[in-house]
Amino acid sequence: MVEKEPAPLNSPADQYAAGLSVRRAVMGDAFVERALARTAGTESEELQRFVTEHVWDAVWNRPGLDRRSRSLLNLGILTALRAHEELAGHVRGALTNGLTREEIVEAVIHTAGYCGAPAALSAMRVVQQVFDEIGPNSPE
Repeated sequence: MVEKEPAPLNSPADQYAAGLSVRRAVMGDAFVERALARTAGTESEELQRFVTEHVWDAVWNRPGLDRRSRSLLNLGILTALRAHEELAGHVRGALTNGLTREEIVEAVIHTAGYCGAPAALSAMRVVQQVFDEIGPNSPE
């Protein structure tokens, strides 16, 4: 009988599963399902897998920062990059991770001094659109 080697403790499948768990917790099941469905069966599907393993697991599961802090950083980074498609989802994720609307607005205002007014104004339009979609009393 040939013995099989045990799977590594942190195999790509494990990394994907752990990343998917964090991604769903932060972004919501519906958001993640849409992202995965959009690329299923295409060349882009591999990028979704890579991001899930290497960002949502390897980065988001690192010790040292809580999810709330990571969400706050993402708001600034995505504003600076003018990555509006990603920013909208991460506004929702920031609310899920405990940031308040006021803190999100302050984060965008803070970026005006470092990223410039055009980037901050553009980001605030995305933030306001998300706030309008979820309503005034919804934390998410």
